Amino acid sequence: MAKYRKKPVIIDAWQFTKENYINKVPAIFRDGDISLWSQHGGEVIEGEILTLEGKMKVNENDYIIKGVNGEYYPCKPNIFEQTYELIEQ
Repeated sequence: MAKYRKKPVIIDAWQFTKENYINKVPAIFRDGDISLWSQHGGEVIEGEILTLEGKMKVNENDYIIKGVNGEYYPCKPNIFEQTYELIEQ
């Protein structure tokens, strides 16, 4: 099997936390492909993203990543942290 290295690509991402949900939801997420909500007085936050592969669930602490073609998709925190590093806030 051949070996490959992932090309360096700079991405936009936002972490879906309770604090970010209350204070900092990007306006672009109001376009209809991303639905985020809270339940039980804000104790539970979750959502869905309409991706190229279909509807995907977003859980608390997941990252929402903007892909190279402008699409959005969720990523689990452990995978995100192994794959990406912060270059600019």
